Amino acid sequence: MSKRPMLQFVSTAKEMPLKRDADSRAHDFDEIYAEYAAEKAAEQASRCSQCGVPYCQTHCPLHNNIPDWLRLTAEGRLQEAYEMSQATNTFPEICGRICPQDRLCEGNCVIEQSGHGTVTIGAVEKYITDTAWDNGWVQPIAPREERPESVGIIGAGPGGLAAADVLRRAGVQVTVYDRHDRAGGLLTYGIPGFKLEKDVVMRRVEQLEQGGVEFVLNCNVGVDISFDAIRGKHDAVLIATGVYKSRAMQAPGVGAAGIVRAIDYLTASNRVGFGDSVAEYESGELNASGKRVVVIGGGDTAMDCVRTAIRQGAQSVKCLYRRDRANMPGSQREVQNAEEEGVEFVWLTAPNGFAGNPVEGVMVQKMRLGAPDATGRQSPEVIEGADYVEPADLVIKALGFEPEDLPTLWGETALEVTRWGTIKADFRSHETSLPGVFAVGDIVRGASLVVWAIRDGREAADSILTYLSQPAQVAAE
Repeated sequence: MSKRPMLQFVSTAKEMPLKRDADSRAHDFDEIYAEYAAEKAAEQASRCSQCGVPYCQTHCPLHNNIPDWLRLTAEGRLQEAYEMSQATNTFPEICGRICPQDRLCEGNCVIEQSGHGTVTIGAVEKYITDTAWDNGWVQPIAPREERPESVGIIGAGPGGLAAADVLRRAGVQVTVYDRHDRAGGLLTYGIPGFKLEKDVVMRRVEQLEQGGVEFVLNCNVGVDISFDAIRGKHDAVLIATGVYKSRAMQAPGVGAAGIVRAIDYLTASNRVGFGDSVAEYESGELNASGKRVVVIGGGDTAMDCVRTAIRQGAQSVKCLYRRDRANMPGSQREVQNAEEEGVEFVWLTAPNGFAGNPVEGVMVQKMRLGAPDATGRQSPEVIEGADYVEPADLVIKALGFEPEDLPTLWGETALEVTRWGTIKADFRSHETSLPGVFAVGDIVRGASLVVWAIRDGREAADSILTYLSQPAQVAAE
């Protein structure tokens, strides 16, 4: 850490009166932190080697021009750096906070590969975009001219919002339908606030609203409005529902009280963060306070659960995963953060049942890694006679998500899906088997990353604009 900001902090502190109001103290802290952040951003950006083959850029799903906006940041040209970042990424401040950079851009930085520590690309991306908001550089959505065509977007997650931004800037009339009472999808209700502050998400939603995007919330397609009605109302439709169906677990006692789904647990926690009254949280059903918590799973959702439980004041938090650390699908950075916060990882273990109702313990089987499976990963095998019971008052199932059966739920059997239940869509245009209907994000890919959903949404919006520019075809339909 540079000594300069710390010296300024001490100097400023000596000059402060002993009694000051909270707003003044907060203002002083913000000024000091801003100067420190600016110095660290420039310092990190200047470490970029401007290599001939920018692996950071090629391993970014959005192919952000990372070396160039790092160079601009190092030179103090922050507005230009922001504008370059925004050109390829609809929500850079969100990606800067939640992208698994250790698996993408930062993990492929040539400086990291040479053993000198990566350039902290995500932190710089977050900094320049937050600075852009603070300084009024973020341009409102103001189409040069309005177009008569309208597009209905089902799902207000990152894919749907990214598409809405591109389409609205082109002057298209956009309506977004979502089952929740707030837009944002998993950005709002799935990802914890300590990783992604909710005002950051709501700020982008407000920008879209002020730019003319209409949000129809608390709207469950197939119940409150039919899919046919949405198709009839709009010239094109984009499906961006994500995947919310939790993978089921078959084990004795799985239905006991105190065994909950990760999505329910995280949604309750985020609602409480918004100031909502959540009966299941207040009753303790979805609250880890004072409890022995066991989380089952090894992905990023499991990491969100264990770190949330720590913040809720759990007595202990353990994470069971059937493979070892090296084979864990979640971010290694997240695992390290969780360990530093007091989470215990119990590798090579899997649940075999549950004791008590309400739950009192998890029956655990010890595992070992055997031969590789079809994907090349080593398959876990049970070690006979090595079972034990892990005490637990709250068990959170974080086993991943599957797509809902949309053709059945929406009464649209012509909407083709894969054998996994995801929607079939052209990988270039994102158009589905239904003319004028497009699909993006997890409902096509399966559970994936926010940055991929943003890329899909931007690409689909471009395809929709091309589709809408073919009046003869639209009229014929």
